Amino acid sequence: AFLCLKKQQGCGRASVYHAVVVIFLEFFAWGLLTTPMLTVLHETFSHHTFLMNGLIQGVKGFLSFLSAPLIGALSDACGRKSFLLLTVFFTCVPIPLMRISPWWYFAMISVSGIFSVTFSVIFAYVADVTQEHERITAYGLVSATFAASLVTSPAIGAYLSASYGDNLVVLVATMVAVVDICFILLAVPESLPEKMRPASWGASISWEQADPFASLKKVRKDTTVLPICITVFLSYLPEAGQYSSFFLYLRQIIGFGSVSIAAFIAVVGILSIIAQTVFLSILMRSIGNKNTVLLGLGFQILQLAWYGFGSQSWMMWAAGAVAAMSSITFPAISALVSRNAESDQQGVVQGIITGIRGLCNGLGPALYGFIFFLFHVELNELPPDQNAERKTMQDPSDEVSIIPGPPFLVGACIVLLAFLVALFIPEHSKASSGRKHSNSISSTLSNSLERGSEEDIEPLLQDSSV
Repeated sequence: AFLCLKKQQGCGRASVYHAVVVIFLEFFAWGLLTTPMLTVLHETFSHHTFLMNGLIQGVKGFLSFLSAPLIGALSDACGRKSFLLLTVFFTCVPIPLMRISPWWYFAMISVSGIFSVTFSVIFAYVADVTQEHERITAYGLVSATFAASLVTSPAIGAYLSASYGDNLVVLVATMVAVVDICFILLAVPESLPEKMRPASWGASISWEQADPFASLKKVRKDTTVLPICITVFLSYLPEAGQYSSFFLYLRQIIGFGSVSIAAFIAVVGILSIIAQTVFLSILMRSIGNKNTVLLGLGFQILQLAWYGFGSQSWMMWAAGAVAAMSSITFPAISALVSRNAESDQQGVVQGIITGIRGLCNGLGPALYGFIFFLFHVELNELPPDQNAERKTMQDPSDEVSIIPGPPFLVGACIVLLAFLVALFIPEHSKASSGRKHSNSISSTLSNSLERGSEEDIEPLLQDSSV
């Protein structure tokens, strides 16, 4: 370890596995806090809980969208390791504040969005250590590790919370975050060679590289990528909002206990991994890329509508299985983007897609919080875990609302628009060599987006497990 510190290069050669460990530990720590966070959120904002949750997550997501290109450009100049350390540290800083001061905890969560772009640096790290033909598999491994961390950690956190209290859960999560930081300091090598860095890093960073809206301005010049981008925006906006409030919705409106929520996350996460590994490859071969995207959007519409009208726990479980199948959408869209882009524009268009998803991470939670507030879906009492489900079903006030989850129905309508737009996506246009407008995307933007615009997605996230 001393030699590693001395060389400031970590242990061994830089590899995908270093990135995998960093991602697993960071999101494992946050997954442990699923149950305590729901309790603290309700206790801190007893009125307009959904609205405040949406605003907090919305501010965090939008700040991440704004900062990701700049941090990515800086990591191109200074190296990945220092920015891995920076992003992980500031992302995990709010964890111990949960029990010290809830108000500071939620304030720090919002502000930490500036640095909550670990995935941006991780994907750049992976790109440094892999060949182009290995990159898709490597990205899949990182995403699967992210999903795996969220399959196990909420259940562990719920058990520790029920047995020993929330204080122990926060302590364990803090220790895991510290281990992650120490791992980066002691074991993670620098992936970006010195010869790849500019001699004067300050001069190499332009405003165009740091401008998060630069990629969005280029979209309208590419008539092929434009419908794909609109589809991504319309499909991921409800997904981002759903992720920010769904666990809270399950517990407070449907009546899930902490154990049920942890089990739900685990089951849907496992089903999503199966859908993205087994079913996705079968569907891509049998019905084609574009039809796979349409099928995934269809599952998403059904899932959101079921969440919106469902008022019983079994309905949520059934809709969760449909949600797992809808997780095939984004991998299929990524493959479709790759097929529709020239070989020298792959990084640019993928960066545009992830930039749009980052923007949705800011807008989606705020949209859902506002709709909950608009339809007067409020929390009056925090039900105990042991009788939460029974109490929710016996409460006659639950029958007053015909639509328990209005934001999910709004989301289903938005995804329906995405489905209609996706019908106009050309499945094979890469072969048409007359795409003059592709030259309008500069090589400078290509470098910045390929290395630094992979947005920090939360999410069962990209995998869209929940």
